[in-house]
Amino acid sequence: TDPSVLPRFGCGSMGGMLALPPGQGPHQVGCTDVMVGHTPQGVFLRLFYPCLPRAGALQPLWIPRSEYCGGLADVTLGRRWCSALLSIAIGSCEVPVSWNGPLKPRSSGYPLIIFSHGLGAFRTLYSSICTELASRGFVVAALEHRDHSAATTYFCTAEAGTEEWIPFQRVPQGQKEFYFRNKQVHQRAQECVRALRLFQGIAGGRTVPNILHQDWDVSVLKDNLDLTKVAVMGHSFGGVTAVLALVKEPSFRCAVALDAWMFPLENLLYTEVTKPVLFINTENFQTPENVAKMKRLSTRNSQTRIVTVLGTVHEDQTDFAFLPGKLFSRIFGRRGTLDPHKALAITSRAALAFLQRHLKLEEEFGQWDELLEGVGDSVVPDAPFGRSHL
Repeated sequence: TDPSVLPRFGCGSMGGMLALPPGQGPHQVGCTDVMVGHTPQGVFLRLFYPCLPRAGALQPLWIPRSEYCGGLADVTLGRRWCSALLSIAIGSCEVPVSWNGPLKPRSSGYPLIIFSHGLGAFRTLYSSICTELASRGFVVAALEHRDHSAATTYFCTAEAGTEEWIPFQRVPQGQKEFYFRNKQVHQRAQECVRALRLFQGIAGGRTVPNILHQDWDVSVLKDNLDLTKVAVMGHSFGGVTAVLALVKEPSFRCAVALDAWMFPLENLLYTEVTKPVLFINTENFQTPENVAKMKRLSTRNSQTRIVTVLGTVHEDQTDFAFLPGKLFSRIFGRRGTLDPHKALAITSRAALAFLQRHLKLEEEFGQWDELLEGVGDSVVPDAPFGRSHL
């Protein structure tokens, strides 16, 4: 069948199967993909950054390739054969940013955020929060992890045009989940550090060849980053990854952990986390054990904060929150009662207030400081525990 004549469930004229919100900040947002190195030890990320307006700018696909639909179908539905249906439903959806748009220069340099995705996700599924942060004046590097926790990912071998795919892996039978996940979280945190080293190299004038040969030269970042202002951020498995990255890398000044899944972190490391963390939780994901672990960290640093956004579920901190109700419910079950645009605004504003405080930014994000104390509509410090799921 000619794919161009397949029914389009909504990214075209039928009202929008997925309508991701554009950034609300003063900057337009550009986006590009960067892959460095020909082995799994390289770096693969999607970069969101403030850009100059450009007439007729293309928008990137939200699901970058059909292989990711296969991975998603396997992880979320347990049925790889649903891949074609998923591809029809969401395969043509776009992110409202300028693909390979020209970087907007900034002599003082942009602060940098390294972003870590959750279990079974990949680099593009947090485009809404990454776009919002970039529109407020950050360069955001959304990693794609190669520890078998992504729905799928790949690297390009040195042989021209050859790709090697890294599939999602469930916990092997007979293996304790903690040991499996603990090894992964250490690899993920190391990948965050590696991404930072990449940007430090670029800022130092090192030539970095982008294997993907995008029409965008990463060397333009050289004089436009302020690497004294670097944070690490992530969701779920990526949330605990961000916490561990703070231990591994002194250059990370603070971490923002969205609905962090604390289980994979070994107890010994809690005393090592001496820098501030902002935990932004959803109402139904957390367990008392998980929050108790967050509170252990808050005793180490008086600047660490734990807030919960009421009326939200775990997926509300991903782009899936912007899927229409029926499709969302079919894939994930119950959805939150809070409007996803409002949930995104609360999450991003709390993060921005925290980042202003700990990266010492000269912005007006302090206007949202109350959110850090759980003050405001829909936000509370700690919350009643709903059902938990991973």
